[in-house]
Amino acid sequence: MQPRVYDEQFLFAAVVILSMTLIFYSVGVWSERIQGRLKGWHVVALGLGVVCNFAGTTFMGELARLLGHANCLHTVLCSISIFLMTLHAVWAFWTFRKGAVKAKYFFSRFGIVVWSMWLILYIVGIYMGIGSGV
Repeated sequence: MQPRVYDEQFLFAAVVILSMTLIFYSVGVWSERIQGRLKGWHVVALGLGVVCNFAGTTFMGELARLLGHANCLHTVLCSISIFLMTLHAVWAFWTFRKGAVKAKYFFSRFGIVVWSMWLILYIVGIYMGIGSGV
């Protein structure tokens, strides 16, 4: 099925929101890692990344379902990614408020792993979208 104008606008919104996820989450993860210290604005950036990821993934999933391009494996992996990003953001809040030095060390490493996983899914999603002609 070919996308309609509405579908293309929906796709554009999803791509913009998911790109905002890339920006917010990358800034949160990497600035914390580079600065070596978790700050309040890092927690906010991570939280905004999670919200954008949830919204963008929801939009993209609905569009894929409507166009008949749904991929169950990608959907499951994206759901796991949202869960891990949410866990990371909650851990960031907790670590910022009360965390010990050891917790901050593992927090930073976990963030890189979650970010890497999300980035792979982001790139795979782009490839799948290009391959499907959407």
